[in-house]
Amino acid sequence: MIVAFSVSPSGGPSAGSLDPEAHGDSVHEAVAAAVAVVRASGLPNRTSSMFTEIEGEWDEVMDVVKRATEAVGRYGTRVSLVLKADIRPGRTGELDGKVERLEQALGQHAS
Repeated sequence: MIVAFSVSPSGGPSAGSLDPEAHGDSVHEAVAAAVAVVRASGLPNRTSSMFTEIEGEWDEVMDVVKRATEAVGRYGTRVSLVLKADIRPGRTGELDGKVERLEQALGQHAS
């Protein structure tokens, strides 16, 4: 399965930073804490400006999402989690495979 998720803190004086004076309304420190959990998992992943994608089996992916969400929870009194999942049992390598097939199809349309 592939999960694309976005997690961010809100609420309270510490939302976005353990030092709220340092970065205003930015949540980059909290997001970095979440991405560090994902990268430490060893599962295939990639992060863009809006989402982090991770690929693996249901239990291992959901465990990583849970731990990433908990990491962000230290930066505010609330956490917002947006999650989208592509569940295809028996398929692996789809994090890159889907994009490769799309690029191939685009190449065929360009001819």
